Amino acid sequence: MAVPIRNFAIISHIDHGKTTLTDRLLELTHSLNSRHRTDRLLDSNPIERERGITIKLAPVRMIYHAQIPNFKHQILNKSQIKNSNNQNRLGFRNLDLGFADSEYILNLIDTPGHADFSYEVERTLAACEGAILLVDATQGIQAQTLATAQRALDHNLVLIPVVNKIDVASAEPEKVAEQMQLTLGFTKKEIIPISAKVGTNVEKLLAAIVERLPGPKGESRKPLQSLVFNSHFDEHQGVIVSVRVFEGLCKPGDTLKFFATNTSFRALEVGVHTPSRESKPQLSAGEVGYIATGLKDVNLARVGDTIVHHPSETQPLPGYREPKPVVFTELYPLDSGDFPRLKEALAKLKLNDAALKFEASSSKALGHGIRVGFLGLLHAEIVQERLEREYDLDLIATTPIVNYEITLQSGEIKPIRSATDFPSVDQIHTIKEPYVTATILSPATYIGSLLSLAQKHRATLTDQKYLGSQIQYIYELPLSELLSGFYDELKSATSGFASLDYDLSDYQPVDATKVDIIINHEPIPPLSTIIVKDQAEAVGRRLVEKLKDILPRQQFEIPIQAAISGKIVARATVKAFRKDVTAKLYGGDQTRKDKLLKKQKKGKKRLKAFGKVAIPQEAFLAVLKS
Repeated sequence: MAVPIRNFAIISHIDHGKTTLTDRLLELTHSLNSRHRTDRLLDSNPIERERGITIKLAPVRMIYHAQIPNFKHQILNKSQIKNSNNQNRLGFRNLDLGFADSEYILNLIDTPGHADFSYEVERTLAACEGAILLVDATQGIQAQTLATAQRALDHNLVLIPVVNKIDVASAEPEKVAEQMQLTLGFTKKEIIPISAKVGTNVEKLLAAIVERLPGPKGESRKPLQSLVFNSHFDEHQGVIVSVRVFEGLCKPGDTLKFFATNTSFRALEVGVHTPSRESKPQLSAGEVGYIATGLKDVNLARVGDTIVHHPSETQPLPGYREPKPVVFTELYPLDSGDFPRLKEALAKLKLNDAALKFEASSSKALGHGIRVGFLGLLHAEIVQERLEREYDLDLIATTPIVNYEITLQSGEIKPIRSATDFPSVDQIHTIKEPYVTATILSPATYIGSLLSLAQKHRATLTDQKYLGSQIQYIYELPLSELLSGFYDELKSATSGFASLDYDLSDYQPVDATKVDIIINHEPIPPLSTIIVKDQAEAVGRRLVEKLKDILPRQQFEIPIQAAISGKIVARATVKAFRKDVTAKLYGGDQTRKDKLLKKQKKGKKRLKAFGKVAIPQEAFLAVLKS
């Protein structure tokens, strides 16, 4: 008899204790020995551990021994049926003989919590039948809690509501439970209060996973249908894909095929994550595991594709909506010889980050580079840090911009993913910028601060709803405003109590222009940015002042200018070093000193005309943070 399976995820807002709960589940199911026991076990990337956030989904298989009441049926005669309190129509009575140990396979997929990595959550939900919806008892329901719950319901998942951190002094579990009943429709009986940190009620949660979540419905007799939800590259076994088998089974040595790319391969190994890879004789319907493909070309294995034996025998599984990058930046290696390594590193990162989009680009100032699309600024920051640390690359990142759409006078629609693509003013007919629908949850006491913040960032209120002591606001606002400090200002305006989630909605017209930065009379395209016209001069002045403080002084003056459509709107000057060329003279005629000073002046004039300014990475970061 097959061991019953439960496939589930833990979804929550960032910092609500999701990873800590994962650690407790691994301990209680004895999935770790003492040698491997550590905090944040599934956060294997050093960046995840240092920042305390999850940036990649991670599957793990646990074996849970549930204590199920063991009943035995006894046939009753007519008088026993009449006099028995334990009656039924068939004349049976259940005799309680204690508890039986029943084994379950629990496949957990750990998910990120930040909005920039919502695509990771989407991929996880497609591979599960249920999810634990985790809410912090000290913070309550957040905007992203509602968004992830809705995504799970859209995938027809069964949710187990859980209130975490009940051991914290400031916790209000009953109040948060009421919020969950009011906003998400759960009953009080369904909600499980726990403390993932100390383990309170986590055993009860494990039992609820077995009792409430449905098992997978696939059959091993049917043709293979296996959904690829993650992948990574191994030097020895090539591309290794993480899969959820919906129908059929696969074994090492099987000839398999990716449905979308029509690429055949021979399975070198199949197995499960425990959490390290553990090979198995086969993967059958309902299981979550991995397949070592042996493929060396990382582009042949696409996340969201279906693996089959014979495409004619079955249909592809529904994949995922194609992620749309919303922020674009260009990455250039400091050493031009590292460009091939940068291309290869991005290709390998894309294996387990399907949201990455990139294409080649070039700059007169910086040489060959790659233009990369991201889901947000944190996503961009994490990817650049991974490239630098994991692949030993020294990179310069240009100013990130959102994806504008410009209609030219000729009628052609041109996507603008870099300030260098911005056409001249006489070519432009209309400019459109991406808008988002932002959901904000905040205590009612901060309504005034929120209204003034929204006005400052060109946001329009479209809906407002009271949820107990909190208010849910729905705003339409430009993505560029959201990325330029809106979230930090929101936290500041509401003393950290507000939360935010957003989805890309549509494109709307905007009056925008390009701000060019000119250093020592030479335009620096990577420092250019696109901004709303009525804010352009203020932004130009701010950038010039920041660069003045960052650029190192030289033996000559360095003028820094901001220009809009060829007109200089701001200027600052980095003063030159003054070398004391007369220090070696002691007394004597003044004309000797004047002669040396005049010679120095001529040298500085020549340096000013022909000298080159080395622009440090801090200058690009200053523009990024502006």
